[in-house]
Amino acid sequence: MTDSSKSQKPRISARIAAIAESATLAVDGKAKALKAAGRPVIGFGAGEPDFPTPDYIVQSAIDAASKVASHRYTPTPGLPELRDAIVAKTKRDSGYEITADQVLVTNGGKQAVYQAFATIVDKGDEVLLPAPYWTTYPEAIKLAGGVPVEVFADETQNYLVTVEQLEAARTEKTKALLFCSPSNPTGSVYSEAQTKAIGEWALKHGIWVITDEIYEHLVYDGAKATSICVAVPALADTCIILNGVAKTYAMTGWRVGWMIGPKDVIKAATNLQSHLTSNVNNVAQRAAITALTNDLSAVHEMGVAFNRRRKLIVDLLNEIPGFECPTPEGAFYVYPSVKGALNKTYRGKTPKTSSELATLILEEVEVAAVPGEAFGPSGYLRFSYATSDDDIKEGIARIKKLITEA
Repeated sequence: MTDSSKSQKPRISARIAAIAESATLAVDGKAKALKAAGRPVIGFGAGEPDFPTPDYIVQSAIDAASKVASHRYTPTPGLPELRDAIVAKTKRDSGYEITADQVLVTNGGKQAVYQAFATIVDKGDEVLLPAPYWTTYPEAIKLAGGVPVEVFADETQNYLVTVEQLEAARTEKTKALLFCSPSNPTGSVYSEAQTKAIGEWALKHGIWVITDEIYEHLVYDGAKATSICVAVPALADTCIILNGVAKTYAMTGWRVGWMIGPKDVIKAATNLQSHLTSNVNNVAQRAAITALTNDLSAVHEMGVAFNRRRKLIVDLLNEIPGFECPTPEGAFYVYPSVKGALNKTYRGKTPKTSSELATLILEEVEVAAVPGEAFGPSGYLRFSYATSDDDIKEGIARIKKLITEA
């Protein structure tokens, strides 16, 4: 006889079942599947450079793979040489001085995000989450037992939240603030003064800051990515910095990121990682050492191409009726408002949300963009311009043709 109580138990835990799929990876996966089926899809969904990893970094990995030492485990927090390289790189690039025992090397930036929240957030703690936000942030907060509290800044604010907005959202349960500049998905960059004001506000109220600096080198028009710990040095004891080699060095698939923080936090996160994944791939760590200890000339070359594409895609999107695209100062994304293009009929369909518009664009003209619902409120689309100039021209032209047919 079947035990009815056993059969009624859910197969998937409530904690995991509540996780939303990464919308950016879902869009990219759908675009790639359509391409594989022979469809001429142009994808603006993926957040990764289209450049190859620089040759000298690849060669260092090849050399490392031939050495027996690289076939073994490393210490959980990372190779000592890599942690030292991160210390030196952090001082060189942001002016922030740390020691090696404040560094934990992780399997990409996503693991650093998860472990940061898991290490300091308890059940019921609120985390202020400026929106638009990267899709993984709220899921990582919820996995830690926390409650994401969205603080939305629209295009009229260039997607940058103010201290006044943060203060209005603060409660006795507020434990931390997620800060990301340059931003994914908007490309917006907080000025040094804005960064300092937010850091001083967090310090005053005893609020932790988890700051994602992975796009630090991708800035344009004279913008500067100021580390919040440099802007407010006293924040160091309640600040966790997240970073990695993925975006700067076109190393998304190598999976090397890191956390920087107070020693007790890094020790606790290291204990978690020791049971979760242990050390990062040894060969990839060796490649990361090479990336960080060389100059930034390859990075600057990629930046020139990104800057050209940024200007191109902004100009083209702003030619589409109903699209309003601010000019971003960082990363490799644009985030136009498409509210003026909703509730109109295109080829017999009337999209009421940006999600419906993104689906329509993919189905009708085979262009993939990520809808605003993935990052906060509806009414927006995210386009990554980490693709060729020709694809930008062709992809945006297809969308313009669809919209202007109405």
